[in-house]
Amino acid sequence: MKTKIIATLGPACEAIETMADMIHAGVDVFRINLSHQGPPEWRSRVTNARMAGKRSGRMPALLFDLQGPKIRTGETPSSGVILHSNHDIVLTNNPCQCNEDLVYINYHGLINDTRIGERILIDDGKIALQITGSEGADKLIAKVISGGLLTSRKGVNFPETQLNVPALTENDKENIKLAIELEIDWLALSFVRSPNDIEEVRVLIQQSGNMNQPGIIAKIEKPEAVDNFDEILKVSDAIMIARGDLGVEVPFERLPVIQKEIVRKCISAAKPVIVATQMLEGMMASLQPTRAEVNDIANSVLDGADTLMLSGETATGLHPIESVETMQRVINRIELSGEVNQNNREAYPGTTERFITDTLIQNATQLATETNAKAITAYTHTGYTAFRLSAHRPKARIFIFTDNPWLTSRLKLLWGVEAFFLPKPSKTVDYTEMMRLALSRNRWLDKGDVVIHLASFPLSAKGKTNMLYLASV
Repeated sequence: MKTKIIATLGPACEAIETMADMIHAGVDVFRINLSHQGPPEWRSRVTNARMAGKRSGRMPALLFDLQGPKIRTGETPSSGVILHSNHDIVLTNNPCQCNEDLVYINYHGLINDTRIGERILIDDGKIALQITGSEGADKLIAKVISGGLLTSRKGVNFPETQLNVPALTENDKENIKLAIELEIDWLALSFVRSPNDIEEVRVLIQQSGNMNQPGIIAKIEKPEAVDNFDEILKVSDAIMIARGDLGVEVPFERLPVIQKEIVRKCISAAKPVIVATQMLEGMMASLQPTRAEVNDIANSVLDGADTLMLSGETATGLHPIESVETMQRVINRIELSGEVNQNNREAYPGTTERFITDTLIQNATQLATETNAKAITAYTHTGYTAFRLSAHRPKARIFIFTDNPWLTSRLKLLWGVEAFFLPKPSKTVDYTEMMRLALSRNRWLDKGDVVIHLASFPLSAKGKTNMLYLASV
C-alpha cells in the first residue's frame, strides 16, 4: 500500500492492544488532537502509541494537531436549546448560558469585526445565522436562517468576515514546546491564512535548539488559505486539506476542485498532502461504509494524495480497527488498478542547487518504468531524496535507508516510502549490498529483480545524491 493512513487517537482506541491492531490494519501515523483533554492524556497516548509500535514491529509517526483560536458557542442546558428558523436572536461575547433567544460566542471581535448581512455558521454549518443589526455595545441581532438543536461549545465559522485573530495562541506555543520535548514528528497548524503563520511556528521550533525538529503541516481550512496557497506551500513541510471547516467556509461545490488543485500543486512541489475529514463518517456507528465514502477514498487515491486521515471514526467511533481495515482495502484495490499516474515532471533547470540530485531522481523513476524495476533505494541523511522520489509517484517501491533514526518515522507520511535505519558504511559498494541484503532478507526482493540505487559519492557528501546504480538481485 503506497497511500498512507492517519488515525486519530481518542477514547475508542486508548488501549495499547487496540493501537497495535490498528497498526497491523494499516495505520502509518497516529494523530493526537490537542483540542481535547490535556497534556497528561496526550503524554499517555504518545507512550502507548510507541509501545504499540514496538509490539507490532512497525513504529508509527506521531502528529500533534494544534488547537488554534477555536471560536465556540457557550454552555447550554444539558438537553440543548432549539434555535427556530426565521426567529431573531441576540448574540453576545459576554459569557452567559445560551438559550433560544441568546447565544454566547467566545470571540472578542464579535461586535467590531462583523457587518450587517454577513453569515455566521454554527456546528459545521448545521445552524446558519445572518446578522441584521446591533443592540448596545456588546450585542448583535441575527436572524436564524437554518435552525436546529444547539448544544454546548459548538464550533463557529465566519465565512464572510475578516477575523482579527492570530493563528497561533499562547496555549499553542506551550503545546509546541511539549511536542518538541516528546519528539513528535509532525505539527499541524490550524487557522492558517498566510505564510507568516507558518514562519512564526518555525521560529519557535528553531529557537528550541532541538536537532529533531517536527515538520510543519499547514491546515487549509480558511478562504484566505486557499487564496494564499502558493505562498503557504513554499514555507510549509506538508499540507492538510481540512475539509470540515473548509467545506463550511467556502461554497461546498468548490471543495472538490480545490482539493484536486491542492493535491496537484503539492505533488509538483514535493510536499506531502493529507486529505482529511468525514472519509468514513458512516463507520462511526456502522460496520459498512457508504458507497459515497468508498468513492471519496478512491478519488483521493486517484488524485495522488500522500495520506488519508480518519478522525472521529477512530477517536470516538464504535469500530476504529474496522475503519482502518476498510480504508486500507479501498486503497489497495485502487492502487492495484494501476490508475495512479506517475508524476513525470521535467528535470529541474541547472541553475538550482540540487540540479544533479533532482535530475538523477527524475531519471531513476523513468528508468524504473523502462526496466520494470522492483524497487528504488536511496540513502539519505536529510530526507530530501525521499521527498523528491515520492513526488514522482513511481511504480517501483521506494525504500529509504538513513543513519538518522528520527527520520524513519517522519517519512511515514510520504506516499510509497518505506524507511529503515542503517548506520552509514564506509564504502558505497557496502551500502548498496547491505540494502539489497536487507530487502531480500525481508522478502521484498527476489532473485532476478531489478533494483535502482541512488547514492552520494563519496558517502561523506551528505544530502548530495550524485550517483545512479542499476543492479539485479
